[in-house]
Amino acid sequence: MLRVDLNCDMGESFGRYRLGEQKEILKYVTSANIACGFHAGDPSVMRETVRLAIENEVKIGAHPGLPDLNGFGRREMKITPQEGYDIVVYQIGALNGFLSTFGEEMQHVKPHGALYNMAAKDAKLAQAIAQAVYDISPNLVLFGLSGSELTTAGEKIGLRTAHEVFADRTYQSDGSLTSRNQNDALITDTEKSIAQVVKMVTERKVTSQQNTEVLIKADTVCIHGDGEHAVSFAQYINETLGTNNIVVTAGFE
Repeated sequence: MLRVDLNCDMGESFGRYRLGEQKEILKYVTSANIACGFHAGDPSVMRETVRLAIENEVKIGAHPGLPDLNGFGRREMKITPQEGYDIVVYQIGALNGFLSTFGEEMQHVKPHGALYNMAAKDAKLAQAIAQAVYDISPNLVLFGLSGSELTTAGEKIGLRTAHEVFADRTYQSDGSLTSRNQNDALITDTEKSIAQVVKMVTERKVTSQQNTEVLIKADTVCIHGDGEHAVSFAQYINETLGTNNIVVTAGFE
């Protein structure tokens, strides 16, 4: 029987700014990527998100991003591999501090936004991020874009990796995500989005914007928690995967 993880970016509120309905969406996902304060999040939000994830038996991961609150971590920055290593170690450490107060262990690390996309193509940055994760704990799972430099670097260093696919993003013929700067980057039709996910999990293929079939591996599916209908979409995709005999679980081999 096919298995797949459902992950969601969480803890992205900070100060008086509130984003997403965390309490509800945690009922339908199996892994939570918690912002660590650089692109979003703050100490109080991190603690509360950890608590909610534990209450809902959702596995917890660090979601380190570039130090860019105003740009929500989605603007590229010129950083060295060493800087990439350092900011990932720093942010994992911040979340680990809260996890230790609950007696909980971290499952995974998933870079955010521009850092994620940069590491998908930049082998040296990918290697630095993988090394940072490995140095914290070789038992952590590294989430990266399916078939990217990041998953390659994780596998090479000996980490368990989760090849990630996206429910609401379109793809290019090389397997990369369509840039958010383009009008066709996001899939807004719920049925089309879910059909894409089912195809990626069951057939290991995705149809690109160039109308070519791209081979893809789907260990974990990202759904975004800040959309207008995020909760109902999370529930729908969870149920649809079940009706297609796909077990939704965070268990990574």
